[in-house]
Amino acid sequence: MWLFAMFDLPVDDRAAKRNYVRFRNLLLDNGFSQMQYSVYARCCDSEQTADAHRDKIVRKLPRDGHVRLLMVTDRQFGKMEVYHGKTRAAPEPQPQQLQLF
Repeated sequence: MWLFAMFDLPVDDRAAKRNYVRFRNLLLDNGFSQMQYSVYARCCDSEQTADAHRDKIVRKLPRDGHVRLLMVTDRQFGKMEVYHGKTRAAPEPQPQQLQLF
């Protein structure tokens, strides 16, 4: 399961830039990786985990701007088409799970 966060936040004054940085850091602190300029994604091991991360983000949404959260399955994520210029590239691989023992 993948959780995407896509956003457009204003950065027209000092307070708005601070809110942008706080929101971006919230995503990074919660395990999201930047896929494109304002598109971040996180791999979650279950829908419940994705819901928990979604709820954390929703609780700390910035006052202004637009934020979209989208959950997709691993299979849907694997069907993503990625292009670098006109060259097709593979989507990001699913992170390996940690094995503690």
